[in-house]
Amino acid sequence: MQKDAGSTVLLNARRIVVKVGSSLVTDEGRGLDAEAIANWCEQLAELVKGGREVIMVSSGAIAEGMKRLGWATRPKAIHELQAAAAVGQMGLVQVYETKLRENGIGSAQVLLTHADLADRERYLNARSTLLTLLQLGVVPVINENDTVVNDEIKFGDNDTLGALVANLVEADALIILTDQKGLYTADPRKDPAATFVHIGKAGDAALEAMAGGAGSSIGSGGMITKILAAKRAAGSGASTVIAWGREPRALIRLSQGEAIGTLLVAQTQKNQARKQWMADHLQMRGAVVVDPGAVSKVRDEGKSLLPIGMTSVQGEFSRGDVIAVRDAEGLEFARGLANYSSAEARLICRKASSEFEKLLGYTGEPEMVHRTNLVLTRA
Repeated sequence: MQKDAGSTVLLNARRIVVKVGSSLVTDEGRGLDAEAIANWCEQLAELVKGGREVIMVSSGAIAEGMKRLGWATRPKAIHELQAAAAVGQMGLVQVYETKLRENGIGSAQVLLTHADLADRERYLNARSTLLTLLQLGVVPVINENDTVVNDEIKFGDNDTLGALVANLVEADALIILTDQKGLYTADPRKDPAATFVHIGKAGDAALEAMAGGAGSSIGSGGMITKILAAKRAAGSGASTVIAWGREPRALIRLSQGEAIGTLLVAQTQKNQARKQWMADHLQMRGAVVVDPGAVSKVRDEGKSLLPIGMTSVQGEFSRGDVIAVRDAEGLEFARGLANYSSAEARLICRKASSEFEKLLGYTGEPEMVHRTNLVLTRA
């Protein structure tokens, strides 16, 4: 039963975010472990060649920077930590680029901060860039931009970033590779009766208790942040696996459905999570009114909403806002995520996509709202 559940989740996962911790990347802080990274890159390449889309979220820049600068102990001053991150990031991305290229796969460096994911425009830009890279068969290597922020340096973990990236690209699964086998019902170092948790429900409060709680000794070791990351990733429908990073060919075996580590299953499917979020909006900043032909295309045929079918734009909204889609009588029958702001929408209203570049000064998406970002509210 447990193995079957794991097989279904990971076997069918097409878009995967892999997060690997500092202790693994840097061989317990002794500088980058090129052999381990080479091993993961070989597996990442195999997954991409097999039709998967993969993103790597990797820690390790500060530890590598310390090694390159000849620092034996981790500094406490923020500016020194940021300097170490800047130096170490050069080595980190170099190893990933080299090892992925040796396996015939391109790579891209992406540095993010929480501010990038909190600002709507930067969020959408980051999403568009990552999705384009995945379509090109490139593996994005993501790290917190430690050179310009201090909050993630202080807390010292990229588990949350991994979950946020999973949400950003609407991944099917988040794999957290760590220096532990997975989750136990209690600290096995203290409780001989502790048993391994093979499968659970992401967001289950009991899991946080098993991880020791935020203030416990085992929790401060990192497991609690992984449990909370799984809860966050589940919000967009992504299930999470917490597994030992030194497990031979762990990524390949997981993708083949083998039960490795702890699987925390999201309780909401990916599409359901996004569409329920849109449906739950009580207030929307604006709307577009469409002609009968567009009503039929969207409602009856499940097509995307094209600007040529829009007759007017109501309210003021930004790209990425949830907007209503109304018929000629002004009745809402759908809602979705706008690909254009209200000002841009007014310019391209009743226009074909071939005219967008002339009207807007750039070529954007052909749809006002893509069908995957549409939910019907009235039949």
